[in-house]
Amino acid sequence: MSQLSPVLKQATPVVAVRGEGVHLFDADDRRYLDFTSGVGVTSTGHCHPRVVEAVRQQAGRLVHGQYTTVLHEPLLTLTERLGEVLPEGLDSLFYVTSGSEAVEAALRLARHATGRPNAIVFDGSFHGRTMGAAALTTAGTRFRAGIGPVIPGVAVAPFPSAFRLGMTEEAAVEHALRGLDHVLATVSAPGETAAMFVEPVLGEGGYVPAPAGFLAGLRERADRHGILLVLDEVQTGFGRTGRFWAHQHHEEVVPDVLITAKGLASGFPLSAIAAPTALMRKAWPGSQGGTYGGNAVACAAALATLDVIRDERLVENAAEQGRRLTDGLRKVAAGAPVIADVRGPGLMVGNEFCHPDGTPDPATAQRAQKAAADLGLLLLPCGVYLNVVRMVPALVVSAEQIDEALALWSRAVAVATA
Repeated sequence: MSQLSPVLKQATPVVAVRGEGVHLFDADDRRYLDFTSGVGVTSTGHCHPRVVEAVRQQAGRLVHGQYTTVLHEPLLTLTERLGEVLPEGLDSLFYVTSGSEAVEAALRLARHATGRPNAIVFDGSFHGRTMGAAALTTAGTRFRAGIGPVIPGVAVAPFPSAFRLGMTEEAAVEHALRGLDHVLATVSAPGETAAMFVEPVLGEGGYVPAPAGFLAGLRERADRHGILLVLDEVQTGFGRTGRFWAHQHHEEVVPDVLITAKGLASGFPLSAIAAPTALMRKAWPGSQGGTYGGNAVACAAALATLDVIRDERLVENAAEQGRRLTDGLRKVAAGAPVIADVRGPGLMVGNEFCHPDGTPDPATAQRAQKAAADLGLLLLPCGVYLNVVRMVPALVVSAEQIDEALALWSRAVAVATA
């Protein structure tokens, strides 16, 4: 008999047979609060009726129209609709299927457009597992160990993780920007640096938001040196942080390239990069393509996702329920010293577990995550040391569901620390 690869390790023991909103159900019809949303993918919840109906209708008309062979209506309409939510000036789109693939496309575009070989990333970054994306990833050796050498030309600068650095946010930003300047002076000369890739909130790196001033500092240096600023909003986009894009918490910053995926199509594989047309034209002929990119059914799901986010005011709900979630988690942490920090904007919140001396405590974090699953609350670990438990519920989550999750989390932490 064939089987799944034994390397695939499940974070929870659940075998899901159906999903509805923020809930998953197993074969015994046991209900679980899903605060993973498929790692931030099911933005409108599981099987939102409007998304399901859009998919059903599109599947009856056209499942696949390969976009370098023929165009199709969902692709063209989605491109037009995304123009309503993308930052001003980012008016050209290229579609692929996964976040990693979109990162690869952005890296390829940056090298073509600038004629420069290098890229700078930031400590704790996660950009994917394919060879180029893995070379940009520093959120843990597990993502790139044993496959080297990965592609050359990647330099790593500090990320302003105030908690980990033991600094104020202002001091952490100053430290990180000084570190970036040092990298530009010692490792990757500005004239050889094509792009800086950065997540507005570190994802796998531990749910660490970029403090105010950091992205602006990157923008200033990018402009000064002719370097492209690429924002990886694969996990943070489509309302997850309480703004449509996470970088909009820093309104003075507009990227040269924006990468999106995950919540874009409510569970269907679709990703994209957006850039100004003049920049996108600098990609070399034949460098953009792919069999499944811009799939018709996925595009229809993305259009329905945009409608639901707008009509149900899910960005505003993410901000409101995110505050409720963070406030509640901090109350739990106040009674559990092992949780040393609670952070993250909107519905992208991390709980960092540490020993009394401040060193990471992954064992207790994993006990708490597993205890939560036993109680009916599904969560995921993250962080370089896997000592952060993250909460990423669908944007449709209600105040009552937040409160239920908080009660279950409080019990799980008590079990883990007993």
